[in-house]
Amino acid sequence: METFLASTEVVDWHHPDVRALADELSRQEEDPTEIAQRCFLWVRDEIRHSIDYQLSPVTCSASQVLRERSGFCYAKSHLLAALLRANGLPAAFCYQRLSVNDDGAPYCLHGLNAVFLPEHGWYRIDARGNRPGVDARFEPPVERLAFPLDLPGERDLPGYYPDPLPEVVAALTAYDDAQVLLKHLPDRE
Repeated sequence: METFLASTEVVDWHHPDVRALADELSRQEEDPTEIAQRCFLWVRDEIRHSIDYQLSPVTCSASQVLRERSGFCYAKSHLLAALLRANGLPAAFCYQRLSVNDDGAPYCLHGLNAVFLPEHGWYRIDARGNRPGVDARFEPPVERLAFPLDLPGERDLPGYYPDPLPEVVAALTAYDDAQVLLKHLPDRE
């Protein structure tokens, strides 16, 4: 489980601003499930999805996402992992392969998290951000993810990753404009 608690260049939970927010979200609370829910709700509701809000900056590390208060789903998952890990909760990265336009090819990865909850084990959560047609929630043990897998070619990538996928980090660091990144979203066959 140690790898799912690590602070890294991307999941930089040792950054003072990330650490301060993690402390604030867990203040006067001992229950891991309640802390996880607070972290999830904060990232889902307070960090704007770059495309939904037509914001230009592309963020990657947890501290960048917090500073800009925006990011793609991948970046939001980096911040959520950092907040969870800062509070001693093992956090992983999970991915779905989704149709970009909801009609087949092309496809892209969608980033989300899993948190290890003592009473439930690994529980997947999606802090992408709600909008009409997207209603992700924290209701363990039931998963309430942002997107169902409806089309041929869409799938869950198996496993829980301690670090973001390299192609995700590469995409987030290669482009500095969200509209350009939107044309180069990472994918994995």
